[in-house]
Amino acid sequence: MKKVIVAAFALMSIKAQAQYVQGPVTDPAEWVNPLMGTDSRGELSNGNTYPSIALPWGMNFWTPQTGGMGDGWQYTYGASKIRGLKQTHQPSPWMNDYGMFSLMPVTGAPKFNEKDRASWFSHKAEVVKPYYYSVYLADHNVTAEMTPTERAAAFRFTFPKTARSYVVVDAFDRGSYIKVIPAERKVIGYSTRNSGGVTKNFRNYFVIVFDEPFETSFAWKDGKETADAEQTGNHTGAVVKFNVAAGKPVNAKVASSFISFEQAEINLKEIGTDNFETVKNKAKDTWNKTLGRITVEGGTVDQVRTFYSTLYRMLFFPLKLYEKDAQGNIIHYSPYTGKVTPGYMFAGTGFWDTFRAQYPFLNLMFPAINKEMQEGLINDYKEGGWLPEWSNPGYQNIMVGNNSASVVADAYMKGLRGYDINTLYEAMIKGANNEGPIDAVGRRGAKYYTTLGYVPYNVGINENAARTLEYAYDDFAIWKLAVALKRPAAEIETYAKRCMNYRNLFDPETKLMRGKNEDGKFQTPFNPLKWGMHLPRVIAGITPGAYSTTSGGCRT
Repeated sequence: MKKVIVAAFALMSIKAQAQYVQGPVTDPAEWVNPLMGTDSRGELSNGNTYPSIALPWGMNFWTPQTGGMGDGWQYTYGASKIRGLKQTHQPSPWMNDYGMFSLMPVTGAPKFNEKDRASWFSHKAEVVKPYYYSVYLADHNVTAEMTPTERAAAFRFTFPKTARSYVVVDAFDRGSYIKVIPAERKVIGYSTRNSGGVTKNFRNYFVIVFDEPFETSFAWKDGKETADAEQTGNHTGAVVKFNVAAGKPVNAKVASSFISFEQAEINLKEIGTDNFETVKNKAKDTWNKTLGRITVEGGTVDQVRTFYSTLYRMLFFPLKLYEKDAQGNIIHYSPYTGKVTPGYMFAGTGFWDTFRAQYPFLNLMFPAINKEMQEGLINDYKEGGWLPEWSNPGYQNIMVGNNSASVVADAYMKGLRGYDINTLYEAMIKGANNEGPIDAVGRRGAKYYTTLGYVPYNVGINENAARTLEYAYDDFAIWKLAVALKRPAAEIETYAKRCMNYRNLFDPETKLMRGKNEDGKFQTPFNPLKWGMHLPRVIAGITPGAYSTTSGGCRT
């Protein structure tokens, strides 16, 4: 089903000389600018994106790395040097990354320290597409290219006329492993670097296969070259040397797995015998098909570019944490148990940020992928005991609310079927009435909310007013689903009443939502101009999608 939007672009105030796009867009991948939003500054919280060279919802993304190892702002437009071409799973700079490693072509000396090997680059010599990246690395006189599949990627390095051409593999610090296998033109390794939300046995296993023989090679460990081809340590990597004629590219096929080296080899079959151009063309076709679900007409060139560039950003997270075994069965590494388990798993999203727009959008435009995501939530609950509110890849202790309730209810209410909704409902009820093992799972302050109808200001729980308002909306979502599932009347009535709890914090004097103490009195002193002390005013008795009645509950 294709959606056509005759854009309201034409209704906007536009300069007379603006150039309009004639007819519907037929090649939407070419309208995407992955560099949009990369002129980032953490202190201002602007930008905060990186160019993701990946497929929609792919397990792995790739990006040029300008920031230092572990820097959440891994690519910034104003940077002048690239340190490597990095595999990433990072949903935001604050959440940071996990399981990352990189490749970097160098010439001259085999420099493997990330600062020493870094090369100056210019955006004028950079081609950035959702499906393809190319950059000229001036310090090494090398052109580096990459193009993705869901769990693998193809690389192409074009070296100058020199007898000293190398590719550096960096498995990153905080625990890694590397092994060079010259007879197979192969480097394997794993990275354990993460930002929490994983078990102690977490590893991202990778396999790199080159199409040219190694003239020489070595492994390095903690900043020093070693004589052994295999190393385990805090920070490991490898350097391989090639002897190729000028202009003849060195190709590499790369895949990874959160399960095992053997599974990484299976994932490498996503490329199979395809050459670089074939992988690139298939990736472009995938993007055109996915972006092409929405066709826009009537906009200016800049408006169409903005539209498809922002749509591109909506098609990454949550990413697929699952893989396919040799028989094609869906399996995944569980960030909760550390075991390999059948079924779907997704990661990399915070529902506080995405329940309002991202998931309703998926339900309307891409219901099939959200059905997989709902099945992934069932596995989150079965393996971890709770629905996640922020997963990266497992539970993360950040943000407020219990908005998994909205994500689950909205999918069912918009018509998704064919998964175990009763188990998801069970998970919602558990989360709505209990505190979890961390603040951001279940409901912090649940005992107060369920008895007083709000989370008090003076009981040592931060964001108490925000939590109350979030919980009330989440109870509305539960109430809607309970009605649809024909749950017992008393259960339905419980959530019909609780979804009106937001009214308990409405202060008629200031006409604002205001923190309230356990004794029922509003918190004082109260300064509505101070950040964090109030929320936008609402009309008493009304919450989005719900109407009050004389019975004091939600009704439609």
